[in-house]
Amino acid sequence: MPIDLTTEEARIRLGGGAKAIDRQHEKNRLTARERIAKLLDPDTHWFELGLWAAWNMYVEWGGAPSAGVVTGVGTVAGRQVMVIANDATVKAGAFFPMTCKKVLRAQRIATENRLPLLYLVDSAGVFLPLQDEIFPDEDDFGRIFRNNAVISAAGIPQFAAIMGNCVAGGGYLPVLCDTLLMTEGSGLYLAGPALVKAAIGQVVDSETLGGAMMHASISGTIDYREPTDDACIERLRRLVGMLPVDPFSRDAESSKRSTHVANTLRSEDSASRLNEFSQPEYDVRDLLKLILDDAPFDEYKADYGKTLVCGFGKLGGTAIGIVANQKQRVKAADGPMQFGGVIYVDSAEKAARFVMDCNQLRVPILFIQNVNGFMVGKESEQNGIIRAGAKLVNAISNSVVPKLTLITGGSYGAGNYALCGKAFDPRFIVAWPTAKYAVMGGDQAASTLLDIQVQAMKRQGKEPEADELAELRDKVKASYEVQTDVRYAAARLWVDAIIQPEGTRTALLTALSVATRFDDGKPFKTGVFQV
Repeated sequence: MPIDLTTEEARIRLGGGAKAIDRQHEKNRLTARERIAKLLDPDTHWFELGLWAAWNMYVEWGGAPSAGVVTGVGTVAGRQVMVIANDATVKAGAFFPMTCKKVLRAQRIATENRLPLLYLVDSAGVFLPLQDEIFPDEDDFGRIFRNNAVISAAGIPQFAAIMGNCVAGGGYLPVLCDTLLMTEGSGLYLAGPALVKAAIGQVVDSETLGGAMMHASISGTIDYREPTDDACIERLRRLVGMLPVDPFSRDAESSKRSTHVANTLRSEDSASRLNEFSQPEYDVRDLLKLILDDAPFDEYKADYGKTLVCGFGKLGGTAIGIVANQKQRVKAADGPMQFGGVIYVDSAEKAARFVMDCNQLRVPILFIQNVNGFMVGKESEQNGIIRAGAKLVNAISNSVVPKLTLITGGSYGAGNYALCGKAFDPRFIVAWPTAKYAVMGGDQAASTLLDIQVQAMKRQGKEPEADELAELRDKVKASYEVQTDVRYAAARLWVDAIIQPEGTRTALLTALSVATRFDDGKPFKTGVFQV
């Protein structure tokens, strides 16, 4: 049965909680989510990314729900945009390490897909107790500002609206954007009044130091001064509305097609059958029938390498290639029975060739993972499983067409790599609540880790008793299973979103419509291929 995470997701969306929300309202400011709700076009899909970021992390500091920042793809004035909004109810919108990584991921998605960026700024800057994990590295705070400059140079529009605090190094983000709005009562400065007094002995109030009027009339830093959040958001919507509709899009009609098809979802059919796909064995083609359009699926090499199903279908009217784990046992034409969810030599070579075909045709690829890993053992090694796996990894690594990844069950070991895990640059990677992320399954890992610990005990001259071994095994397995929980992965941004199975098609339609906006024409090259 699909796991229901609704209650926990609702708690995360409260950010710092009811009292923190009240404090934000007392300042005549909206919360991040209230601002986004007013910004987006009515009755359009909000595809939130990284909701589970920092889940169960930073407990010693009181936690940081959703890493204190809300990110996602939405529609503003008819244009698809990336929104990045600081949540001031969480530690005044301060940046934790995962906050930086979440913003960087959003910037990367926007850059790869040529999405305009809208920053709703309300942040106290770096969370100082963790400054050493936030400040200096190439995937930390400064990289955000470097990206602002590079994104602007690429011609991708960036708008920033300061609706609260914007302090210290964080002040560079809005000022590096193309267009800057600011509300009355907000503050923009490298050092606030207290730090200025401590540093140079100067006494100055916040408004004089960095208020909206000062920056509008004296420093000339901001472009638009607005009285309230509502007025600022309305102006921002008008400015976004002046952009061309999807100026980078390869097909201006693609989003219209996707929206039309999304409205004809076979919801009753899919809802009644979703439980099938939590079973140990099923035919993945049945899942494809619920995800793809009601159109022919042209399966590639259907009688060869059958533990991976490859083929061409349509999603929202757009052609797409599919590489999916088959989860039922299959019989090779000239060999033994093969287990579902396992990648064999023939299936790896088939999938590598199919990925190459998709690149030749410039067709995006959807990878559907429910994978135990590659086949092991003497016969598999002698048949060249490592060589075959390397072909698939090479083809995916060098693929230039958009890649999307859906994880429905296991995502174990090298199977994660070979089917476009996070390290292989999928434009979006989403997972069902039933997904499991780890280098190997819990039972195998528990046995391996237990053996290591037992050998260490024996080297110390201690022979463990049977009941002690059982207790140790249970402890090791419990600890490992915490880390395989998909929420653990989502907290660290290894997946962009946890989606309920019934929302799969809607999420993939949005992801595909974003991913196919732009094709830079980069040629497909693989380098040396092992044969």
